[in-house]
Amino acid sequence: LCSDISPLLKDPAAFRILIDLLEGHLRASFPQIDFIAGLDSRGFLIGPPLAQRLGVGFVLIRKKGKLPGPTESVSYALEYGKAELEIQSDAVEPGQKVVIVDDLLATGGTMCAACELMKRLKAEVLECLVIIELKLLKGSEKLKSIPFYSLLQYD
Repeated sequence: LCSDISPLLKDPAAFRILIDLLEGHLRASFPQIDFIAGLDSRGFLIGPPLAQRLGVGFVLIRKKGKLPGPTESVSYALEYGKAELEIQSDAVEPGQKVVIVDDLLATGGTMCAACELMKRLKAEVLECLVIIELKLLKGSEKLKSIPFYSLLQYD
């Protein structure tokens, strides 16, 4: 598997178990979640089934220029340049509790940018959740005080 979730997506039983594990973790950790927010684009694959299981809404955090209506955007550094993420300005209300999901945490730049977007909308980030963490790249250290959970870790 390493850092590719494609085999999980091809296997319906494995994907169901993945969502079961993530759902179990979130139910045990947080009595109230208002939204699951997924990062473009693989967070869109695990976020909606997880949100549906938890009976909460799903919001999109996308690359710049992909969302309609007024948006909040943040620029962040990548290993090879810069990028921008956006969320719709009315996606979450101040004080709402959000879990941000993605498939992989590498250097942590994208996840930190997503947290900044939530902060700007005055939402509370309960946790950043990923399937795979590449520990060698120390991305979770960038998240500082924000709780972080990864199902699998690789050095």
